[in-house]
Amino acid sequence: VQLQASGGGLVQPGGSLRLSCAASGSIFSINVMGWHRQAPGNQRESVALITSGGTTVYADSVKGRFTISRDNAKNTVYLQMNSLKPEDTAVYYCNAVHGATYWGKGTQVTVSS
Repeated sequence: VQLQASGGGLVQPGGSLRLSCAASGSIFSINVMGWHRQAPGNQRESVALITSGGTTVYADSVKGRFTISRDNAKNTVYLQMNSLKPEDTAVYYCNAVHGATYWGKGTQVTVSS
């Protein structure tokens, strides 16, 4: 499974971004797909996960602001990020857990005025 994340950029506090993670093949049977982030000097942390059945899990810090979704027809997972805060600034990575764990290259999200 190869993953390609996109959609990052610079946004003002309170703004929105939508990240996309396109998989090289079908994601229909992939058990779990997720978004993680890593800020400078910090460890990588889980932001949101979605199972093949559509169950979602969010970090407390993003609940109510971020929404993860998957489009199996497009082999893509999305992360809609609203009400962004400066502390959301990080490199965002998507991953897939299907036997092994696969990671895509990250996309930079910067929240700053």
